[in-house]
Amino acid sequence: MSRRVALVTGGSRGIGAAIALRLAAEGADVVITYARAAERAAAVVREVEAAGGRGLAVAAEASDAAELVAAVERTVAEFGRIDILVNNAGIAPYGPLEEMTLEQVDETLAIHARAAFVLAQAAARHMGDGGRIISIGSSLAERVPYPGWTLYSMSKSALTGLTKGLARDLGPRGITANLVHPGSTDTEMNPADGPDADEERRYTALNRYCAPGDIAATVAHLAGEGGRNITGAAFTVDAGTTA
Repeated sequence: MSRRVALVTGGSRGIGAAIALRLAAEGADVVITYARAAERAAAVVREVEAAGGRGLAVAAEASDAAELVAAVERTVAEFGRIDILVNNAGIAPYGPLEEMTLEQVDETLAIHARAAFVLAQAAARHMGDGGRIISIGSSLAERVPYPGWTLYSMSKSALTGLTKGLARDLGPRGITANLVHPGSTDTEMNPADGPDADEERRYTALNRYCAPGDIAATVAHLAGEGGRNITGAAFTVDAGTTA
């Protein structure tokens, strides 16, 4: 990926940070977006640069379409191109169906579905042959083994249609679009030693959580030469939760 330019949304921590650092280790220059964690984003940029690449952190709310488009345009202005887009930023609305508000529905769909569409549209305008669009979904889009996740699962399921549509729309230009579904992954949002961790592990075939690096490895494969003939596909990295 030498001198290829990647934009990773929500790249200041967790899965997003792991993806940014893996792409940098593979030789890419990496731009990350963050909402509020400026210091963490700056730390990720320093690690990207320590790996030999150029890095940049851009403040952008995933629910703000204008800020997302501006992040794409700044990437191109600063680095001259964009080759890889990783739609990673997300939230985790959880609770009884009856208690979910319309505000939560609108916010969740804006961050998970609308943002991915807006970013793909903006990035595709600058991508050429070999471009990659990779979205981070969830194993809960394929199987919902416990209650409380209806809104989250619905919003992540939208990425399947987006990915397949992008594959057809952009395939003639040599641009691929794929989807990675993480399962329970050890992050601040869902720590492997958290109060629900044992219950989540019980649903996996391997009886363990994934690490952020597991997700990043799959993204790196799809973003690299090995992914050149993979498009419109979904890959689940969930320790066998959906087995």
